[in-house]
Amino acid sequence: MEQYETLSPPQRAAILRSTTGGRGALGRRSLLRAVGLGAVATAGLTACGIPAAGRTGDSTASTDHSDAEKVVNFSNWTEYIDVSDDGKHRPTLDVFTRQTGIKVKYTEDINDNVEFFGKVKPQLAAGQDTGRDLMVLTDWLAARMIRLGWAQPLNPAHLPHAYANLGQRFRSPDWDPGRAYSYPWTGIATCIAYNKKVTKGRAVTSISQLLDDPALKGKVAMLSEMRDTVGMTLLDMGKLPETVTDDTFDAALARVQKAVDSGQIRKFTGNDYTDGLSKGDLAACVAWAGDLVQLRVDDPDIEYVFPEAGYMSSTDNLLVPAKARHKSNAERLIDYYYQPAVAAELAAWINYVCPVAGVREELAKIDPDLASNPLILPDAAMDAKAHPFRSLSQDEETRYEEKFAKLIGA
Repeated sequence: MEQYETLSPPQRAAILRSTTGGRGALGRRSLLRAVGLGAVATAGLTACGIPAAGRTGDSTASTDHSDAEKVVNFSNWTEYIDVSDDGKHRPTLDVFTRQTGIKVKYTEDINDNVEFFGKVKPQLAAGQDTGRDLMVLTDWLAARMIRLGWAQPLNPAHLPHAYANLGQRFRSPDWDPGRAYSYPWTGIATCIAYNKKVTKGRAVTSISQLLDDPALKGKVAMLSEMRDTVGMTLLDMGKLPETVTDDTFDAALARVQKAVDSGQIRKFTGNDYTDGLSKGDLAACVAWAGDLVQLRVDDPDIEYVFPEAGYMSSTDNLLVPAKARHKSNAERLIDYYYQPAVAAELAAWINYVCPVAGVREELAKIDPDLASNPLILPDAAMDAKAHPFRSLSQDEETRYEEKFAKLIGA
């Protein structure tokens, strides 16, 4: 792998594109997707005048103190990693420290992407260390960080497991072709959820039903994340979110606006749709599949559907920010989570889509039901229905989010 160290990120990306890879979920996203508003154990920067750092090594890198300082500072979302029964330990991190001698300072300081970006933006804009070596950002914000030159290219020599075991569907997003700067922490699948007690046993299988069915009027919720709500609507209209244009975006927005004006849509939500579904205040909604694993255990009346028209797929991603002090240690931690046994421990706890190929056997050792759950390990048919929202330019991001914020009353 050392030969790749001298290659540029685009060269490494081309190689990776051609290579075939062998939460308590409810808490994870409780505040998350306000983002659209601006938002083992053995094994709202827009046109605000902030300068983008350059993309050369000198502008993003700093002296790596990894050899002398056996630590990595890791920022993540709440309830997004495995935790011991007593709540005092994070088993996979403990094993990493025992194996490597590297202590992980783990901080759950990301509540939503926009808020977190506001915390780190001043240091990044000034070319300073944020005090973080590794952070987990949703794909659109990871894309922004890369675009601004505020993320460091990763060294493949430090990522043998990640390089080999990254699932094929995750390998080359348009915002980071070949994963030169990032690796997925988890995948996120957007679906439709409904309470069959409230719908009197009727299935809700399409966005058209959510927006038009009079039997659901006033008991429908859509997400406050622009890419999910607009993307699912585009798919229902026969349009692709990966090729969205101003015209198709406006058409999808108009369709949702009509449902708002008619009273069909009760509200736009973050993760709090889970409470509304369980109480019966909502009959059906757009939802994140990872939330539904535990929700269905607690309430068997909750059902979920991936529409025939397709569903939105996104990722939360591990990124090393510019000027990070312990880059090599961070890369070792990324690579550690791409060992199938470790990935299985994580997936069994957080219940989101696992990006690691070859994890099924390890997950079956923990719980056979989880290994066969398409919400964690999508099958080929489900993969074929997944669609990303394409990367937006800075101007598009500003305009689209402003329009969406007006729609949902933010």
